[in-house]
Amino acid sequence: MKLRFTKMHGIGNDFVVVDCRAQPLALDAAQIAKIGDRHSGIGFDQLLSIEPAHDPSCAFAYGIWNADGSRAGQCGNGVRCLAAWLRRDGALGAGMARLQSPTGPVAVELLDSGDVRVNMGVPRFAPADVPLELPVADPYRLTMGAADIEFGAASMGNPHAVIEVADVTQAPLETLGAALSSNPHFPQGCNVGFAQIADRARLRLRVWERGAGATLACGSGACAALAILRRRGKLDTAVAVELPGGTLRIQWEGEGAPVWMQGPAQFVFEGEIQV
Repeated sequence: MKLRFTKMHGIGNDFVVVDCRAQPLALDAAQIAKIGDRHSGIGFDQLLSIEPAHDPSCAFAYGIWNADGSRAGQCGNGVRCLAAWLRRDGALGAGMARLQSPTGPVAVELLDSGDVRVNMGVPRFAPADVPLELPVADPYRLTMGAADIEFGAASMGNPHAVIEVADVTQAPLETLGAALSSNPHFPQGCNVGFAQIADRARLRLRVWERGAGATLACGSGACAALAILRRRGKLDTAVAVELPGGTLRIQWEGEGAPVWMQGPAQFVFEGEIQV
């Protein structure tokens, strides 16, 4: 079977986008992981499918698969790429639209600048909502090996842990990030963000994503980091979140309000692969 695709990225967080509006994605987890291999496949952090919406309030729906073939509930950088793809296709015009994510409707706004603004929803902090099997706390504390760690936790449609660090360039993504991502206290795993506060309006962030590893950017991770650290009184309402692949503009008014994310979406190439 030949699969047509579009390769895209949002500040380095890269995707394979597949148009599944006419027929469902007929790939299993092993096939998706094979396509995601950066040596023998196309390579991506996530594969995104564009599908007909089941929610009548939404224009289209989308599915998300990580590079290891596992499913994901949300992807902030991916949503922007999907909106840009649909705009180029003529399926969405400028202005606001709603897309149906695996965890519910998402509002997107296509800006004249080419950026896409996304309503990422209201962050949830209750342990059961993350999900996290620990008594409610901020910060949470765990002993992992010889290290005692402190972290905040939130759901942005997918689970996130956020660890404050003095220097994000020294963040132990491959060791602590990978270990916490698969810690049994997170029954669905989690994305682990290492956050360095530069000032009240600027945050530096590195993220280890469950199912994908260290990525150049994580949109939902940027939203979770702002929400967790703003609740602690350390950040302003609007923050520039600097990731290895570029900068996202994140805004959160506070408890009960949605988090808004703004950033670019880039086309890389079109292709066809034998699956």
